[in-house]
Amino acid sequence: MIRYINFADSLSAWFGKAFAWLIVLMTLGTSYEVFVRYVLNKPTPWALDVSFIMYGTLFMMGGAYTLSRGQHVRGDFLYRTWQPKTQAKVDLVLYFLFFFPGILALIFAGWKYASRSWGYGEVSVNSPAGIPIFQFKTVLVAAGILLFIQGIAQVFRCIIAIRENRWMEAEEDVLETEDILIKKAHEAETGGHSL
Repeated sequence: MIRYINFADSLSAWFGKAFAWLIVLMTLGTSYEVFVRYVLNKPTPWALDVSFIMYGTLFMMGGAYTLSRGQHVRGDFLYRTWQPKTQAKVDLVLYFLFFFPGILALIFAGWKYASRSWGYGEVSVNSPAGIPIFQFKTVLVAAGILLFIQGIAQVFRCIIAIRENRWMEAEEDVLETEDILIKKAHEAETGGHSL
């Protein structure tokens, strides 16, 4: 189980970090659009559609990575007070009741929409540029598959937590700025000893 969890976490992290670079492309594209629209008075017909496609792709392809790091939003005012074993039991039930059926629906419906879209070379109707969007619909399937793979890893995490009453945490690869500042402040107070 641990090998599978590490594999799924690594796969999710690779895709999440690779697609995170879309932020740079979105920034450049939006900056270019603002420049040509307001300085040159020649707006592009494609910028809005392309930014939607990139943002949607970023959001979808980052889902499995976010799940692997336990960063999805949850109403945990009760949950956080429970023992890890209890949390894992509840999570396990919810994965099978809601997560996997939803993800399977995403994969199968996404496949249907994507295959139709590829079949007739669908383009966006929101702009005169006719930006192709069939490739974007394929992202639904890819994101669903990644979430399914990561979901299995999360089930394995639940099983381990039920057995050991502790969560197997993912590798910490990104820290929030506030966490870095807290860690530095703590190290300064303790003379360099880490948390």
